[in-house]
Amino acid sequence: MVLVLIIGDLYIPHRAHDLPAKFRKLLVPGKIQQILCTGNVCDQETYEYLRTVASDVCVVRGDYDENTSFPPSAVVVHQPIRIGIIHGHQCVPTGDLDALSALARQMDVDVLVSGHTHTFQAIEYGGRFFVNPGSASGAWTGLHNSDPTPSFALMDIQGPVVVTYVYQLVEGEVRVEKIEYRKEVEAPKPTPAVPLPQTAAYSAPTSPRSSQDVW
Repeated sequence: MVLVLIIGDLYIPHRAHDLPAKFRKLLVPGKIQQILCTGNVCDQETYEYLRTVASDVCVVRGDYDENTSFPPSAVVVHQPIRIGIIHGHQCVPTGDLDALSALARQMDVDVLVSGHTHTFQAIEYGGRFFVNPGSASGAWTGLHNSDPTPSFALMDIQGPVVVTYVYQLVEGEVRVEKIEYRKEVEAPKPTPAVPLPQTAAYSAPTSPRSSQDVW
């Protein structure tokens, strides 16, 4: 079992002051093995905070990130699951499942994590699983006029099964929803039996053996 935090679009301090306090209470060190971030972390202090939650942090570069060391995309493997991470501004139209599916095929991944819309989504489409953690800080976006709901996701990866828990801050309370995805894994083909050569054929003993005989 691997517990992976999916988070992104924090925009600290440009569009939000900090993560919600109730989220910080949940994100305690020692429980999460890995963090996958869809970008727009923005400041170094927030990046360092994520590293206190889990030492293994993978961040892709968002359109507002100044840290050029963040890659534009990444692939993480938890056998047999391959997870791709992008920010999401590469997807046209934004958040379109067919466009995301094309990117997932190019990256050869089972799960594609993307952000940019600031709206949570977890859906199976075309045999692949698409997760958008939304904005953990509830940062505003120019894509629509409503205030985004702060959200993040936790993935519990158990072999071919990915159980995703979404955490949303609604009216001051944290609400949790569970979504499950199972990768179809081909059963291993049986190994054909190899016939023994005639010289190695076994012959039954002609005389009875006692329990003291060594086989």
